[in-house]
Amino acid sequence: MGMASGGGGALRLPGLHGYAVEFSPYWPGRVACAAAQYYGIAGCGTLVVLEQNEAGITLLRSFDWNDGLFDVTWSENNEHVLITSSGDGSLQIWDTAKTKGPLQVYKEHTQEAYSVDWSQTRGEQLVVSGSWDQTAKLWDPAVGKSLCTFKGHEGVIYSTIWSPHLPGCFASASG
Repeated sequence: MGMASGGGGALRLPGLHGYAVEFSPYWPGRVACAAAQYYGIAGCGTLVVLEQNEAGITLLRSFDWNDGLFDVTWSENNEHVLITSSGDGSLQIWDTAKTKGPLQVYKEHTQEAYSVDWSQTRGEQLVVSGSWDQTAKLWDPAVGKSLCTFKGHEGVIYSTIWSPHLPGCFASASG
């Protein structure tokens, strides 16, 4: 896992494989990385929050989960909140202002939750997740369960992303 900008720099996390990285929409030098042991096949996952400044890259926070973490998305309404998706089919909500976590866990997907994305439309607080169970799910983080399940893919879903232009519109890609 590396992070470079201007002067560059990298931070190695032995034993972990990075699956996703996202810059914070609030903090210019802050990055979150979803990682897994053993290529996500077995073992645990780790959410790592890094900070880059003049001194280099430092580890701000690290949270462990009992399965591999495959994707991460920052909240668009709270600078400390992130959501990860994991190999056990669950989504986890984390707060970087706290040392322990997660705050909440949503477990509805029946296979690996491989993708998660927070809508950038400030008026709506919506999250979309995609899973190897061939479904995409719509979430409001303030509600303890999914709002809607989308079926239509015939293969595992690898990616879900909100449109930056059309409110309420997302795309998904599958095998």
